[in-house]
Amino acid sequence: MTDPILLTPTEAATALGIGRSKLYQLLQAGVLESVHIGTCRRIPAQALTALVDRLLVTDEEAAS
Repeated sequence: MTDPILLTPTEAATALGIGRSKLYQLLQAGVLESVHIGTCRRIPAQALTALVDRLLVTDEEAAS
């Protein structure tokens, strides 16, 4: 079985190791991208990777 391309908010929060409320805060702030399919909100798996990459760069710059 292949990894899913789109995740539910609960699945995305679990993958990031954060709570659903924090995930929705990130979505509301525009920090994390999502798509709507009908009334369902889904988070692209690549958006999670992009978020983590941005956080790593920010942490590395802060450490410099």
